[in-house]
Amino acid sequence: MTQPTDSELPVLQHSHTQCRFVGQAGSLRADCQSAPAPVAASSAQESSISLGIDLHARAAALLDENRLAEAQSCCQRALAIFVEAEGEESPDVANIANLLASIRDRQGDYPDAATHAMRALGILDRLGVRFTGADADQLRLEALSLAGNAYRQAGRYAEAEPLLRSAIDHSERAFGSSHPAVTGALNNLAVLYKYTGQFDEAERLYRRALGILEQAFGVDSLETATIHHNLGGLDHARGRYEHGEPHARRAYEIRRRSLGDGHPETAADAAAWAAVLDGLGRFEESEPLYRHALEVFGRVYGPRHYEIAINLNNLAFVEQAKGNTSEAEHLFRRALALKEDLLGAGHPDVAATANNLALLLASLGRRREAQRLARRAVAICRQTLPAGHPKLVVCEQTRQIAGRV
Repeated sequence: MTQPTDSELPVLQHSHTQCRFVGQAGSLRADCQSAPAPVAASSAQESSISLGIDLHARAAALLDENRLAEAQSCCQRALAIFVEAEGEESPDVANIANLLASIRDRQGDYPDAATHAMRALGILDRLGVRFTGADADQLRLEALSLAGNAYRQAGRYAEAEPLLRSAIDHSERAFGSSHPAVTGALNNLAVLYKYTGQFDEAERLYRRALGILEQAFGVDSLETATIHHNLGGLDHARGRYEHGEPHARRAYEIRRRSLGDGHPETAADAAAWAAVLDGLGRFEESEPLYRHALEVFGRVYGPRHYEIAINLNNLAFVEQAKGNTSEAEHLFRRALALKEDLLGAGHPDVAATANNLALLLASLGRRREAQRLARRAVAICRQTLPAGHPKLVVCEQTRQIAGRV
């Protein structure tokens, strides 16, 4: 099975919230019902806070440029400065924790991303009525969405769902049910439902988001490209490749026009389109798309990243279809090792590649290892996915095939 990755919409259609909330007109300390009056800061403390603000802004800019190690370093320094200056119970600390979660998510460290997002959410919960208004609404929506997405990426679906449902509820209360800010939350829950096999509900959420975005930004915007990408991925998961191909191709074409071929989001669209082309047996078209995506992801993220693992798996599938079984085995093993390293041995994405390698080895008559891998894939899916999930069904079929060889 090939695996197109899913695109995420920003939870709000503007850049990261700027520090700082404290010590300005309309600030937390000025508006808090029970907070003490602000104490004049020393010049050294103000200098430190000024540095923290600059580091936060620099981290956000570096994230936008995909300079992730530098972004992480700046963000961690900013976080330490604000914790020292304001304490843990600060909107600024929550804001920077959200940014750090975004960076760690982009780096593919989903458990750590979830930790930072949940830290931000905990701060906002404890602040309660002492921090309200548009900035508070934005930070809460970001924290809920980041935490839910990170848990989903880590395969912790039961923990992801209530957070992503809360993100929709919160965004609708804060911004209105037809506001573009709601679409990120709709998209994120739809992605989860694709992974849990709730395909009809996922499609309903995607199409609601698409209608809002087309009305707000036009039919060929980057925002609508994200939904087309994910509708193509949903049809891929359903095995409806003819339905999915126009969506996947449209996402790629929109993104390429706006961002260029070398942008990682364009590469993600190319790889998702390639996976749908595989389902149609159009391997001569999909292979160069995968190879280009791997080049872009390797340049931007380095060799140890989730996108690399996914596309190694998919390229292996193409090589197997072409009859290049030795190269296919090599690529499947690379993908499996990288997924195990990044996601842990019990993640359902690990099961997908173990299943693929089992099928290949079974076709080569290497029964013992094929059976071992197939049993492992079934065990992972039974532990992480609901009964009847398409991925579990495929893995059970592979186990039967490996047993007959």
